[in-house]
Amino acid sequence: MGFSDARFDVNLSILFTELPLLERPAAAAAAGFTAVELWWPWTDAPVPAPRQLDALRNALRAAGTQLVGLNFYAGQLPGPDRGALSVPGKESERFRANVEVAADFAQSLGCTALNALYGNRVQGVDPAAQDALALENLTLAARAAHRVGATLLIEALNAPESPRYPIVSAPKAIEVVQAVNAATGLDNARFLMDLYHLARNGEDLEAVIDRYTPLTGHVQIADSPGRGAPGTGTLPLEDLLDRLRTNGYAGWTGLEYQPGNTPSADAFAWLPRPQRATTAP
Repeated sequence: MGFSDARFDVNLSILFTELPLLERPAAAAAAGFTAVELWWPWTDAPVPAPRQLDALRNALRAAGTQLVGLNFYAGQLPGPDRGALSVPGKESERFRANVEVAADFAQSLGCTALNALYGNRVQGVDPAAQDALALENLTLAARAAHRVGATLLIEALNAPESPRYPIVSAPKAIEVVQAVNAATGLDNARFLMDLYHLARNGEDLEAVIDRYTPLTGHVQIADSPGRGAPGTGTLPLEDLLDRLRTNGYAGWTGLEYQPGNTPSADAFAWLPRPQRATTAP
């Protein structure tokens, strides 16, 4: 049990970032992984030039890595932003321009999970107005995801690191998931259960897993404190992944942790190489 039964993918927006974007899929493959995920790679371009999309698509295919998760445009991430879809004005417009582009890119690679980060609260803007805008944009995203056979993911972040982000608990994320499903009738919005963020929020991880696994579409892990590899902190990640499987979760587990002061290729000693190559659930 534990790590041996999980299906892992590597987040190429937090690991292997010492390399140029187009070299990261091959580096992940060289480390033994066959599945990857990405934040939106072009922070200033919700609609990149076709040659940029083609280059990344070709790099993923050439490496033999399956893209299993992709964020919609989320502003400067990494950086000060935590999404764009609830931010009035230019950022919301950028999110809308990105929706079909991201969905089409995902479809071209067989990726069926699209993550939509909500965005920070904006000083001087009514939170209710931001929430109304968010639901409108999440509805667009859910419909685009449905068109390409994908799930729309809603993620809770942690308040210490993202104090202006309004979704900082599992129940709040589930509330948004249910609102989107009610608005679209498509039932394709799901919870992105990031165990690191939930731990930083002080949530009872076992209770969250027992209650919300049926509404979970993707899982991400990092140890806490520190956001490092499993074994660098205090989270019982093997036990938690076992609990997820016992509750019926059979999807991907994204490795979204920081490699520390070593090259990313050296940050996987906790996971035997035969367990890194995975096939679709």
